[in-house]
Amino acid sequence: MSLSTLKKKYIDFKLVLLLAGFYLLFDLVLLVKVSYMRQYMPREDHFVWSDFLINNLLFDYIIVVSYMTLIAISTKRFLNKNYSWVKIIFIHTIFSILIGLIIRFIFDFYAILIGRIELADFNLRKSINAFIYVIDLNFLIYFAMVFIIYTYYYLKQVKEAEKRHSKLESQLVNTRMKMLSSQLQPHFLFNTLNSIAVLTDMDTAKAKDTIADLSDFLREILYNSDRNRISLDEELRILEYYLNIVNVRFSDHLSIKKEIDDSLLLRKVPAMLLQPVIENSIKHGYSYEHTDLNILVSVYEEDKMLVIKVENDGAPVSETHAELMQKGVGLKNINDRLYNLYKDNFFFEIRNKKDNSGVETVIKIPE
Repeated sequence: MSLSTLKKKYIDFKLVLLLAGFYLLFDLVLLVKVSYMRQYMPREDHFVWSDFLINNLLFDYIIVVSYMTLIAISTKRFLNKNYSWVKIIFIHTIFSILIGLIIRFIFDFYAILIGRIELADFNLRKSINAFIYVIDLNFLIYFAMVFIIYTYYYLKQVKEAEKRHSKLESQLVNTRMKMLSSQLQPHFLFNTLNSIAVLTDMDTAKAKDTIADLSDFLREILYNSDRNRISLDEELRILEYYLNIVNVRFSDHLSIKKEIDDSLLLRKVPAMLLQPVIENSIKHGYSYEHTDLNILVSVYEEDKMLVIKVENDGAPVSETHAELMQKGVGLKNINDRLYNLYKDNFFFEIRNKKDNSGVETVIKIPE
């Protein structure tokens, strides 16, 4: 991973500026305090403002801001790995003590380096006493800055969640409209209605059933509540309306079977997920060499992931998965919705079977 990628992934410069600003405010308050004490509470000691500003305030400021930047990076990793709060508090308590030790060590090393203190005259006990003297202040400052870090990340996550929710709602509406415009195009409705007209003379009962299926399917698309995820059981029920219509159109040339793990029926899946996948499988599966098509829809659990697989024994695809995403509006929409729901924690691929006996679409989503 490149340095620029690491910076982008772990370093939030707005947060660094926020921490730097907070500690600058602390130093300004300290500066006012020292000014007051020098004016109204004089002490018999050697005090030089330039030495205090450069060798104390500025030096301390650089060390603390650099240290807290590393803490901010570590905190983001803690959040990404879902550490327990007990473990996080324990780690931060250790870090709050370390910051004082590090500052003391650097100050002592710097004093020896510039000759302010001779190495032979260095007093370890005096250095430890200086560390203990401000340990409570270091603890409070550290946790104040950690509070800023967690608040920043929390508010950022809330804003991102709101943005994703808004985008999901918009995408769900767009999905329904795209299904009507691209998957339920006029020729689809025409063919369905034509099939109904033929059935009216041949099988009146089946014609009525097809009309009912078409009505229910359109009602689900147009008037169902705009939910991003529904139960697998409900998704399969909506899919059944579509399959009934498709079976009328393709008659004996299409066979669709389902292998569903019944224990997963209450699991949540993205709404309107299966229909465009199966529609794509039918569209690309038929060819002059494949006039009969068998489709198998499987739903099962694997490694704590819900796996949805749609297989057909039709013509193999010549395009890569990425190329199919660019060509298929419905497929790209599925990919975008999966990303917004699960970020990078999902799998979606269209590929030829290993034995080249057809095409399979595989989707894996978390609980």
